[in-house]
Amino acid sequence: MNSGYHALAGVQAILRERQLDALIVSQPENRRYLSGYTAPDHGIQESSGFLLIPQDGEPWLLTDSRFTLQAEAEAIGYHLHVYRRGLLEALEHLLPQLDVQSIGFEADYFLFSTHARLLGLAEKLGFRLEAISNLVEDLRVVKTTDELELIRQSTQLNERVFTHVYSQISLGQTERELARLIENTMLDFGADRPSFDTIAAFGENAAKPHAVPSERRLKAGETVLVDMGLVLNGYCSDMSRTFVLGEPDAIFLERLRLVRAAQQAAISTIRAGVTGAAVDQVARDVLREGGYGEAFGHGLGHGVGLAVHEAPRLSPHAHTPLAAGMVVTVEPGLYLADWGGIRLENMVIVTEEGSELLNQDTTFLDL
Repeated sequence: MNSGYHALAGVQAILRERQLDALIVSQPENRRYLSGYTAPDHGIQESSGFLLIPQDGEPWLLTDSRFTLQAEAEAIGYHLHVYRRGLLEALEHLLPQLDVQSIGFEADYFLFSTHARLLGLAEKLGFRLEAISNLVEDLRVVKTTDELELIRQSTQLNERVFTHVYSQISLGQTERELARLIENTMLDFGADRPSFDTIAAFGENAAKPHAVPSERRLKAGETVLVDMGLVLNGYCSDMSRTFVLGEPDAIFLERLRLVRAAQQAAISTIRAGVTGAAVDQVARDVLREGGYGEAFGHGLGHGVGLAVHEAPRLSPHAHTPLAAGMVVTVEPGLYLADWGGIRLENMVIVTEEGSELLNQDTTFLDL
């Protein structure tokens, strides 16, 4: 589904404003958003294609023969150019035909080595080259009605996976075994793939916000922190849960309730017009008043869509007002090296009046 095809006209309008004849789109999510072409990159050094968006007229998808059939089927409304020797060969062929005198490229997803070669081509053909940041990303940040429904479905499936796996967690299980069980269940339940490497952290390992699952085995009374997300029909979900198998002790419950209070306070603050920094501060104030302000080091949340981490941000540095139709995570936490950590993460849609909570929390502890 090409939920962002309507944005092509917006890209072309911005090119006219900036007096650029064309834009090279290399970032995979931007490429998919504008064209419907779903082939992923196998790293920034191995692209499955580029878009060439002229200021006026029909756009181009540039790719190699491995992707010809897929490109023809998915990139409706795009001319297809199949290259043999890569992007530079295609541009040398097409730019003179399109009378391109100035061209932008996505500075945040473009190899330095490719840029160097492109500079050489610019000198040879006589066009101006300009680095561009966040042109397409700024269009992606407010989701369409169709995109919001796809994100709801992704979130619902993510919760179904957690509910199913939760009943299978047992003492003696390793972090790696749990992470692998979660990701296998995602695929079994119909997900495209995990949206990031699943985190399963036990005990003091939960003090690492981005812990890598190890062979550590779960012991009685230990904290279990799970951070998981999946991709469904191209759209991501992301959530974190922290719990103890059996009866949690008073210290765990006190800290869990505090993190939950910070999350709920932040969610109640979200609405169109409020900055990400203001929402972040509300959660941070709750944790500080509870005595754990120094134990929360990362930002409160991030946007989710075609990418699992995208704009907007909820952090002390996020001063742009939120807008209706944005989707963000709200994930306060506290991390203590000699004890472990707690993070709770839900996703919400920003609305004019407040927010829509996407997670149902049906398996959450009764606090």
